[in-house]
Amino acid sequence: MNRVRPKLFLLDDWEGRIRSAPGARRLAELAELTVLDRPLAEVPDEDLADVRVVLAIRERTRFDRATFDRLPNLELILQTGGHAYHIDLAEAERRGIAVALWRSHDACEAAMRELTFALAVAALRRFPEATRAGDGGQWPGLLGGTLRGRRLGILGMGLQGRAVARLAQAFDMDVVAWARPGGSTDAADGIPRLPMEELLATSDVVSIHLRLSDESRGLLTAERLRSMKPGSVLVNTARGAIVDEDALVEVLRNGPLRAAGLDVFAHEPLPADSPLRSLPNVVLTPHIGWTVEEAFAEFAEGAAGQLEDYLAGKLDPAELRFPLPADRGRPDLVGGVAR
Repeated sequence: MNRVRPKLFLLDDWEGRIRSAPGARRLAELAELTVLDRPLAEVPDEDLADVRVVLAIRERTRFDRATFDRLPNLELILQTGGHAYHIDLAEAERRGIAVALWRSHDACEAAMRELTFALAVAALRRFPEATRAGDGGQWPGLLGGTLRGRRLGILGMGLQGRAVARLAQAFDMDVVAWARPGGSTDAADGIPRLPMEELLATSDVVSIHLRLSDESRGLLTAERLRSMKPGSVLVNTARGAIVDEDALVEVLRNGPLRAAGLDVFAHEPLPADSPLRSLPNVVLTPHIGWTVEEAFAEFAEGAAGQLEDYLAGKLDPAELRFPLPADRGRPDLVGGVAR
């Protein structure tokens, strides 16, 4: 039987961590691996004609109709994330392109919840003001606050939210979570569920851990931001579009917010003229919640496992954005479909 390895392009490995990870060796055994040293847009069309698999690093490359047109034989996107905001999923499904979502979570989840508390502490202890004063040769007597004894309100009690709740209890925080409309207020995890209005009005720190969806987009409106507890802190490591960013600037300038710790923004990269950059009570990080060395090793290993399963016709349907076409992932053809 003639078993030809599919051609696989590794995209956007800016840090060089995927190509050097042990999982990359497995990928090279399973496929003809090419590590791009430039954006996909700069690759000639003729070099893309026989690419069947791409390994995408989070949201760094957008897959729209024009991109798919340049990849006429693409059949599988190994997506190192639990979502696919940057992929035109309807177009991928129409073309029969499988999208395999990320199945390794440990390192990224740990990194993101640790950043949540780093941002909260930095905001409460006024790190931006202290740093700017120190850079100017000053030695300011800034009065900050501790996490201990404060209330943390969590928006989103999925995997990440639950882990943040456990860590918050280790900081001796009082933890509450948002009771979604129609949801139970008597949770088995022992974390009280509150209506949105009560959570915002009583929480000293509000932390967002929601997926971006039609329900969550714009969830924190101007009205809700203005209703937050005076002197409170907002932390967002989820998605910038969940918050009305213009209104956030207003409440950071005029109250009631004391400060914010933000890793995500409505438009990324954050524009150079964004007022968020000049506010003294904002801690900004450039969407680095997931960028840790351990996560890239997981990406490579997870992608290799998914590719191996796909080529054997055994890829778990739960890892796919939509069902795999019936003629894909056939074990008699490495690379799936005979084109």
